[in-house]
Amino acid sequence: MRTGNKSGGHEVGAVGGDGVDQPLVIVGPTASGKSALALELAKRARSQSEAAGPVELVSIDSMQVYRGMDIGTAKPTAAEQAEVPHHLIDLVDPAERFTVVDFAVAFEAAMADIAGRGAVPMLVGGTGLYLRAVIDGLTPPPEFESIVAELEAEAHATADGVVVLHRRLAELDSLAASRMEPTNIRRVVRALSVCLGTGRPFSSYGPGLQTYPEVPFRMLGIDLDRDTLDERITDRYRRQIEEGLVDEVRRLMEGSLSRTAAQALGYKELRGHLAGECSLDKALEAAVARTRRFARRQQRWFARDPRITWIPCGSTSEMADRAQQLEA
Repeated sequence: MRTGNKSGGHEVGAVGGDGVDQPLVIVGPTASGKSALALELAKRARSQSEAAGPVELVSIDSMQVYRGMDIGTAKPTAAEQAEVPHHLIDLVDPAERFTVVDFAVAFEAAMADIAGRGAVPMLVGGTGLYLRAVIDGLTPPPEFESIVAELEAEAHATADGVVVLHRRLAELDSLAASRMEPTNIRRVVRALSVCLGTGRPFSSYGPGLQTYPEVPFRMLGIDLDRDTLDERITDRYRRQIEEGLVDEVRRLMEGSLSRTAAQALGYKELRGHLAGECSLDKALEAAVARTRRFARRQQRWFARDPRITWIPCGSTSEMADRAQQLEA
């Protein structure tokens, strides 16, 4: 179990009874309960604190920005959004291209909006690159649309097209290749296009990822073991199916999806089922497996950040109590 850390001269903790002096960031792998924790802490802060303004939640999630992708992304419900204002969800249609640069622009606007009302932001999410982009000001490498189009055509030309592209990437940038699944078309094409377009490794644009400067945020992470995480992921998919995820995917298939939206966990696999490529059970099995792999990468990503203080996963109330104890 990880233990708490200090960061930048500030104690990294959660919302305390005395209010909020710095915005809190809550991170963790998918299905760890971070959204529920953020909502609980926000509600507690609103009821306990008169010194600070009301807390509003800012989603740091690359898939919750898409309208209509609600169940599969575990987007806050209408009731939850009525309790506490949420930002950076439902920004664009799934067919629209939306990049980390677009997200950073939307983030700045949301933060200004929150500050303009005298409210306090609380960031919550598991998209590590998006978080680093907005709190550390990282600048992504340039984009080469014509090269991307050519590589995507190659990826779809044969059954193992994307794997072949991944091998090319490994020859040019072994570090970048090691950080992604060989079958992730979007990430492989993005990295390889930058290598080809700039003549330098894609990973060379990320030296900032290896440093963790002081930031005006306090960072809290949810820690849980692999077996518990695997079980939570499986249980969440079961609930989402009961809540109508298959019908949600069916509605999305009536339109088009951007490259990013098309890779969304669960959605990709269920599209295959609805297209007659596999049974629902097989699609869920594949979705669970891919989500577990993704969650492992999230854990490794956040584990490298020394600014994060970790609390053990438990019930929402237990985690909120422990988070507040860090401020005592």
